[in-house]
Amino acid sequence: MKKKIEDYVRTIPDFPEPGIMFRDVTSVIQDPDGLKLAIDSIEKLLKGVDFDAIVGAESRGFIFGAPVAYNLHKSFVLARKKGKLPCETIEETYALEYGTATVEMHKDAIKPGDKVVIIDDLIATGGTIEAIAKLVERLGGTVVKIAFLMELEGLQGRKKLAKYDVASVIKYPGK
Repeated sequence: MKKKIEDYVRTIPDFPEPGIMFRDVTSVIQDPDGLKLAIDSIEKLLKGVDFDAIVGAESRGFIFGAPVAYNLHKSFVLARKKGKLPCETIEETYALEYGTATVEMHKDAIKPGDKVVIIDDLIATGGTIEAIAKLVERLGGTVVKIAFLMELEGLQGRKKLAKYDVASVIKYPGK
């Protein structure tokens, strides 16, 4: 019987704290069939979408976004933690559970009018991706789709991204 992507995701109960069911993406990418299925599944979410570039969120968005960009012959843009990119950047700070974080992109990575897809492994609260979408828009791009391998529906990240077309390969109820 053919395996589904869910079959490759390892779930660790009570990590990092009691009551949390941690969905581990490493078990997907360590298996050649799991990795291929994950990339192919994300690619299917983009069927019929007209776009110019893929932005990958550091760091697991790189794992899934770069091969999709390669397969579809699109440019691939890095959205990184502050201080990691060598050229002139723009930045966006967003709230975490405790404190803040900042993401950056090169100023020349997105051209005005570019249609952009953002890819990451997981949507939880949506804060990181919302910040990345703001960077794309500040550079003159339009976010036409946001694609995730997994979604934790209980954290309601989709609400934060309500103005965007958001799709997930797998949806888990709860956190």
